Amino acid sequence: MRKTIKTLLMSTVLASSVYGTGANAQTASQPATQTVATADNAMMLTVFLKHDQTRPLSELKAQLMQQGFYKAFPPAGVEVVSWNIMMGIGQVVTVRFPASRLAEVNLALENTAWGSYSTEFYPTYDFKPIALAEQTKARSAQ
Repeated sequence: MRKTIKTLLMSTVLASSVYGTGANAQTASQPATQTVATADNAMMLTVFLKHDQTRPLSELKAQLMQQGFYKAFPPAGVEVVSWNIMMGIGQVVTVRFPASRLAEVNLALENTAWGSYSTEFYPTYDFKPIALAEQTKARSAQ
């Protein structure tokens, strides 16, 4: 399962680089074009921000502020779909953005979250409409 997720993520990265703007590699000082997410280009990404449990919360918050986490993440124009606390894990954030901005989203986290959090990334899609349609179909067949 984990290998499938990594393969999917690598495919997304590859597609982003092939179908992106053709610009050179991005750095923190070169944000991607502020493309708007549409049905044709949008992707969702769920990020696990796992707390460093060896340090007190006040220290972690101070480091996040010093590194500019809340100024940089999410980058402007990236939609936050959900942002939850998962007790025992940390924060779980799902964002939606054009696939061409994947590197920008990643850099925002690399430059500002590392040290306070370890990160895990999962390509995500909205299954709710599919599940609801299947429920409706199953219930109407009775």
